[in-house]
Amino acid sequence: MMRVLVVDDEPLARRGVIKRLSQHADIELAGEADNGPAALKSIQALKPDVVFLDIQMPGTNGLDVIRAMKPADRPLVIFLSAYGQFALNAFEVYAIDYLLKPIDDDRFAEALQRARDVRMSRRGVGQGTHSLDVDTPRFPVRFSVRSGQKDVVIAVDEVMWIEAMGDYAGLHAQGRVHLLRETVHRLMEQLDPAQFVRIHRSTIVRLDCIAEIQVLTNRDSLLRLSDGTPLRVSRTYSEALRRALFERGSRET
Repeated sequence: MMRVLVVDDEPLARRGVIKRLSQHADIELAGEADNGPAALKSIQALKPDVVFLDIQMPGTNGLDVIRAMKPADRPLVIFLSAYGQFALNAFEVYAIDYLLKPIDDDRFAEALQRARDVRMSRRGVGQGTHSLDVDTPRFPVRFSVRSGQKDVVIAVDEVMWIEAMGDYAGLHAQGRVHLLRETVHRLMEQLDPAQFVRIHRSTIVRLDCIAEIQVLTNRDSLLRLSDGTPLRVSRTYSEALRRALFERGSRET
């Protein structure tokens, strides 16, 4: 059984989550809370496996509840919010998912399954059941690009983002753009998906360079990198970006 705590200051919202949870035979409701301090006490006392946690609550918000705990003591967290602008903060505290209100049934089921998968993965690693025989994919760690009359080596870790430039890919690294004779599509197939994600048919970004995400009214998003560069996220790739960020958080917990 997977024990779940539900935290939301709105009784109707709590009941909605609890009702959805009741439809899953492997879920046990560990308890519920309606504010941040009560949530922290309940997590410490009940030690649930998963917490569905509202972000905006009177007093201590959901993000501060998780920040107040040592990483080793934190349960798996699925944040709830009516606003998309807190998503990046959720990634920073390694939440495994972020559900926008009103909650979609399919997204709720997907988040719950993600919790199951992450919990099973952690238990498997803890018991030493993971296989060491599976081949680890090899990804490029550097690119060789032509600059005038010489070849220049660019480390993959120096690349912040990549844009399509005709038959070339423009590698943005350390304030300069280096042209690589490769299409963005082909390049994405070569890059480590744990490091890079496609956000537009002509744009790839490195995940750890993302500083801010703003959801726009037309379902696109505006992404800002750590150096201030603004990039548009097409709605076609929004789900891939969300998955990549949460999977990165799950690996780092």
